[in-house]
Amino acid sequence: MTERFQSALETAFGEEYAGTDPVIRPSQFADFQANAALALAKRLGDNPRAVAQRIVDALDIDDIADAPEISGPGFVNLRLHDAWIAAQVDALDARLGVPLQQPQTIPVDYSAPNVAKEMHVGHLRTTVVGDALVRTLEHLGHRVIRQNHVGDWGTMFGMLIEHLLDVGEDSPEALLMVSDPNAFYAAANAQFASDPEFATRARARVVMLQGGDEDTLRHWHELVDLSKQYFNRIYATLGVTLTDDDLAGESTYNDELAEICEELEERGIATISDGALCVFLDGYLGREGKPVPLIIRKSDGGYGYATTDLATIRRRVRDMKADRILYVIGVTQALHLNMVWDTARKAGWLTDDVEVVHVQIGSVLGEDRKLLRTRSGKPLKLMDLLTDAVSTARSVVDQARPDLAEDVRAAIAPQVGIGAVKYADLAVAHDSDYVFDLDRMVTLTGNTGPYLQYAAARIRSIFRKAGLTPAQADATVVVTEPAERALALRLLDFGEVVLQVGDLLEPHRLCGYLFDLAQLFSSFYDECPVLKAEGDTRASRLALCAATLAVLDQGLDLLGIPRPEQM
Repeated sequence: MTERFQSALETAFGEEYAGTDPVIRPSQFADFQANAALALAKRLGDNPRAVAQRIVDALDIDDIADAPEISGPGFVNLRLHDAWIAAQVDALDARLGVPLQQPQTIPVDYSAPNVAKEMHVGHLRTTVVGDALVRTLEHLGHRVIRQNHVGDWGTMFGMLIEHLLDVGEDSPEALLMVSDPNAFYAAANAQFASDPEFATRARARVVMLQGGDEDTLRHWHELVDLSKQYFNRIYATLGVTLTDDDLAGESTYNDELAEICEELEERGIATISDGALCVFLDGYLGREGKPVPLIIRKSDGGYGYATTDLATIRRRVRDMKADRILYVIGVTQALHLNMVWDTARKAGWLTDDVEVVHVQIGSVLGEDRKLLRTRSGKPLKLMDLLTDAVSTARSVVDQARPDLAEDVRAAIAPQVGIGAVKYADLAVAHDSDYVFDLDRMVTLTGNTGPYLQYAAARIRSIFRKAGLTPAQADATVVVTEPAERALALRLLDFGEVVLQVGDLLEPHRLCGYLFDLAQLFSSFYDECPVLKAEGDTRASRLALCAATLAVLDQGLDLLGIPRPEQM
């Protein structure tokens, strides 16, 4: 469509207008509306309606649409031929209209929990949004490098290692790292605060760790390995694609941090201030107009997040050859990231041909519109939240489908519960906060994950009743009824929506599209009998069902939402 209009613009106004955006948008008065005339009128010194008429006169579109109509101040309205819409649905291949883009190398930094600490609800969004983005970018043909930048280094590990040695490496207390990391951490911290001798040993252990003591490093690896088991339980429950191979913890950059500081200091980018090595950048001012420092090395000689983050971006550009780098991190980290990026640019580590993007993540709120916490005021453990979701979903499934066997309902509940949580998170703009309402999330009506899961399961049920697989529904699609037409036309938007998600990094666009598609299918199913239809009409409608199921399945897979066979 765009190419047809651009060709008309070139014919009507000359070669210099060949690449002009025709500004094609959906319209309530037609299938599409091209608004280029309004923008071009001033440039051409002509009346918008006259410009629109010249576009229409040059437009070669008879084979795909009715004669264009000009409305209002110069809108060009188009209504596509029913036969053309049906033919495009017939022509959908396995990619369902999603093109392959010119491949880029894209490291994506997401999830990033801390070793020896429980993942809490704050980790939900960066994990879920990040995973939806990597799935989508890979589907678009990019080389995505998952980067789970876990916190696995620092002074607290002296305390944790000493506590591990005290309780025993194979003790039940040590295994808390797998089931309840916070309990192990809290016990170590309490001992550190109350036992001066333990605190002395812990501080000495930090020095041994940083110095590369072999035995200390072995115990550190044990702590990390125990935490990996915990992380993997969370990731398996959530159904995200992160694995141990994607771990890129702070420890992996440890040997580079002194070099980072040395180079910045030698080049005059970093200077000593109050004993700390800092970078002061133009435009970053705090209270009373005082410069805000990016602390590269603390006054005690230790390194902070800024040093490690500079090492990460240098490695991602220099070694990974990144074209685009995504940081799926909380919105509150914007200032920090911008200062890191500007420092890296100044050092030449971040070059102009590499795009860096902060995919800003908002917060999950409770009913009081404050950060979601337990009744005691503590951060809500992520596993507890997921367990509650599955339990709530089980109640819904038991009530809605008591006819299903016990083992079937037990299998469906986690798919519905986890899908509900993930969809609720993804369905809002990633930089917005949202209120966590589990009862609403698991309902089978409205813009929810279960509603989409039910739509897909409903189509599978149609094919079971028809005695066919969706792949066998390969008849020619014929569009005659308005509900058929609306559904078929919306199916053709899938490729463009997926492109938008990859380019704009906004998974909520795909959620909105799939919800709209499911609603259109519901209207189609209500208004156009499928199994009761006969002959070519039945075959055509089954083919339209198969195309809808394929798009729903692919879309839900890109979001990481499970798809139950029945609901």
